[in-house]
Amino acid sequence: MKHFDNNSLLVIVITFILFTLALFTTGFTHALFLEAGVFLVSVKLIMMAYHSSVRAEHMEKELKEIKTLLEKAQKDNVD
Repeated sequence: MKHFDNNSLLVIVITFILFTLALFTTGFTHALFLEAGVFLVSVKLIMMAYHSSVRAEHMEKELKEIKTLLEKAQKDNVD
């Protein structure tokens, strides 16, 4: 849950509520496909944001490791 900010959670909840309301108000008609498409686009955007957050955290960790190794190598060269 640390990769989801409050805005993403709010979008998830609102989108799900609206999709559920549309399901009950329009029923299983052609409009349901449109609502399902909008819902899936929202889910895809949220998944992309989550994946991006995970990758950024991973890259930050790797960059810190590289920085530590470079600092150690510079310190060894000076000594």
